[in-house]
Amino acid sequence: MNLTHLTRRGLLAAVTGFAMALGVTSTPVKAQTPSDVLIVGQIAEPKSLDPAAVTAVNDFRILVNVYEGLTRYKSGTLEVEPGLAESWEISDDGTEYTFKLRSGVKFHDGTDFNAEAVKFNFDRMLDENHPQHDTGPFPLAFFFSAVKETTVVDPTTVKFTLNEPYAPFLSNLAYPTGLMVSPEAVKANGKEFGRNPVGTGPFKFGEWKSNERVVVTRNDDYWGDKAGTEAVVFRPITDANTRVAEMLAGGIDLMVEVPPTSLSQFQGDGFNLAEQAGPHVWFLILNAKEGPFADKRVRQAANYAINKDAIVNDVLEGTAEVAAGPTPPAFAWAYNSTLKAYPHDPDKARALLKEAGAEGAELTFFVTEGGSGMLDPVAMGTAIQADLAAVGLKVNIETYEWNTFLGEVNPGLEGKADMAEMAWMTNDPDTLPYLALRSGAWPDKGGFNSGYYANPEVDKLLEAARTATNQDERARLYKEMQVIVQEDAPWVFVANWKQNAVTSDRVENFSLEPSFLLHLQDVVKK
Repeated sequence: MNLTHLTRRGLLAAVTGFAMALGVTSTPVKAQTPSDVLIVGQIAEPKSLDPAAVTAVNDFRILVNVYEGLTRYKSGTLEVEPGLAESWEISDDGTEYTFKLRSGVKFHDGTDFNAEAVKFNFDRMLDENHPQHDTGPFPLAFFFSAVKETTVVDPTTVKFTLNEPYAPFLSNLAYPTGLMVSPEAVKANGKEFGRNPVGTGPFKFGEWKSNERVVVTRNDDYWGDKAGTEAVVFRPITDANTRVAEMLAGGIDLMVEVPPTSLSQFQGDGFNLAEQAGPHVWFLILNAKEGPFADKRVRQAANYAINKDAIVNDVLEGTAEVAAGPTPPAFAWAYNSTLKAYPHDPDKARALLKEAGAEGAELTFFVTEGGSGMLDPVAMGTAIQADLAAVGLKVNIETYEWNTFLGEVNPGLEGKADMAEMAWMTNDPDTLPYLALRSGAWPDKGGFNSGYYANPEVDKLLEAARTATNQDERARLYKEMQVIVQEDAPWVFVANWKQNAVTSDRVENFSLEPSFLLHLQDVVKK
């Protein structure tokens, strides 16, 4: 099927017909996907296509193809380079950032990208009195909490004034939360903007049919190099085995997060496997506010009870390394390499449980069927349940679809559960601990500290690290934080994963990024 000369309406019709012919839930037969259309098997339905309103890498992988930020990550690294901004200057005291914007860039709706648009984006997110602030929520507005004011200097120059130096600022601008949306589209669609996205990127929105597909089409008016395919179809296939079967049968061209037990099926002709290390942490949130895990000894006992080496080697087939603490080793400059992971020591776990009076405690454990960076969550959850049972803890698993799972976990575990699976892929050593370990990040304060962990010394170190302008000083503060957090054990530190993906041999120019984002602009399909 040659779609090169089809109209946009015809293209969508062809893609729709192809998707319907496959049948998401039926057993796939050998298929041939349309030429010049890339079919991607996603792990879940996106929550929204508004970059300011989402937190999951699953959603980000679509968004970075439709939107762009002032900065972006240089390919193959987490180093920042110019994006929609051509250049920038930073004041000597680190509190003013002045950006020179690219001229002539248009949003997909034909409106101008300029300094006014930049100001709109940040005011919408940060100013509660802004007319479009109610188009939120804005769960990662923490990324830009240091912004005191955004000022239009002229149409192609914008200045950010910060209330204090903020070391992660340029990196956070490159993260999906900093992607630029069309002000006019937000005004026109209001709270429905997330279903009607408009950006400046190499692809523009085509359609979103819930639980079936999101389609983006090539932006022929793009300011940079044109996309290598005419369209990309993101199909949510929540069951990992179904995604594998679709990939083997030719129903999808690209699959991210291949289950470790399925990797060997793609090592022959017809497929290409990609791997890329990145800043990933897979952990269990423990409810430190109420129940057994309110006692540090019980939290430590869980860390001793769970055999992380067995999970990494047997469940994850060696595709990860045991995590020692809250900071991924991919952040080499900030990682505390002196930390040693909690060893598997059931006797130590039992002794701590006895000391805490928690022998035989009953726990509720939230597990997801599959989700962003969660590796093989059901199998891992079952292994964890067995390890905790071996030291006398009774664990009841409740399993949820990904977006339902987030709706249960992100608002906090109080009154609902004792522990929950979670994984983060981050852009800076500041991000995960600041949003998920600081006492000011409890869910009722707008953060993701769903287990209600609190330590004043950790708070102090995190605040100091994000305002330090010297990287060596930041590293010292982060390393000290890691020691305290490992001792306090607000999480079970499970694994640091090496991401993977598989493509058919018709796909060329694809690579994974350390950011865990999925940039498809350069991909072509034979």
